Amino acid sequence: MEMKREYYEDIRYFKKKWVMIVAMIFLLFLFTLPLYFKGYTLLIINLIMVYAIVCVGLNILVGYTGQFSIGHAGFFAVGAYAMVLLMTLLHLPFILALVISGLIAAFFGFLLGLPALRLKGPYLAIATLGFGMTIMHIIGSTALFGGRLGLKAPPLDIGFAQLGFSWILSTDVQKFYLILIITIIMVLAARNMMKARTGRAFVAIRDDDIAAEVNGVNLLIYKTLSFAISAFYAGIAGALFCFVLSFIEPFQFNVLLSIIFLVMIIVGGLGSIMGSIVGAALITFLQYSLLKNVSEMPVFGEWLVAVSQKWFTVIGLENFNNMVLAVIIALILIFEPMGINGSWLRFKKYCLTWPFKG
Repeated sequence: MEMKREYYEDIRYFKKKWVMIVAMIFLLFLFTLPLYFKGYTLLIINLIMVYAIVCVGLNILVGYTGQFSIGHAGFFAVGAYAMVLLMTLLHLPFILALVISGLIAAFFGFLLGLPALRLKGPYLAIATLGFGMTIMHIIGSTALFGGRLGLKAPPLDIGFAQLGFSWILSTDVQKFYLILIITIIMVLAARNMMKARTGRAFVAIRDDDIAAEVNGVNLLIYKTLSFAISAFYAGIAGALFCFVLSFIEPFQFNVLLSIIFLVMIIVGGLGSIMGSIVGAALITFLQYSLLKNVSEMPVFGEWLVAVSQKWFTVIGLENFNNMVLAVIIALILIFEPMGINGSWLRFKKYCLTWPFKG
């Protein structure tokens, strides 16, 4: 194994030529996905990318900084509603509205990060939980946000209508390429950040905040910054989410959604950007595809319906998604605490050290 001699060897994207080739092939595959998938499947892929952005941001907070949040659905909602209102009421262009939506969510993240200076563990979890529930109920009871009826997303115009140039994206394929480009930018930005001084400060706080402070890491700045960056990612994702579904209503952003975000990063692997993406892809696929209609599942569908009719009710099958997620998270915590990324690291280590396994 080659020894790293300078910082630039640690931050470069492609350490080997074959890694660059694999990355290019993978990018080519991503940009050709609409050729292989259509309709509802492409909609799920768009959702996966949106949730991946949220999970990358949440992993910066939880996996890299060691903080905790069960209120990220609140930041997600702030970004979605801010995007709709900025484009419909203020008529801002898409790019400007997207950035401002993320910044508004980041501002709320900064405010929520202030209690994190004194709260830890379950106390911080309760504080973030309260934030998420408060946002949901404020949105649901305010006429400006459409109340319980929600809001319809405006046409996705990525041009500058104010200057006479309009470019409306109406199909899932067109939205796919826009979301893919934004997702790639956000992932690369997170990767660069974690390799830089800011990311190393986050990791130092996670490992031992007292030791980090003794070594010059300003806890006030970096803890609140971690919350703000994580909320910014959730806000950007929320802004894209409203265009994926074309309609938003307050109870889409409930506590369960925040918990699902946590499940995604735990399954993918804490402290791993790629783990966040893999976890988001796996859980979203399970929720919206494989487990969407339990009665139509291959092999087990009819058996589950029969068991439900005999011992419970068929309506109870709607909760089967949550039951499966609970089982998955329990198995991950018991057998692979580092998630899918941990399994990958173990496999890579085995390949690099084979046949010397000692």
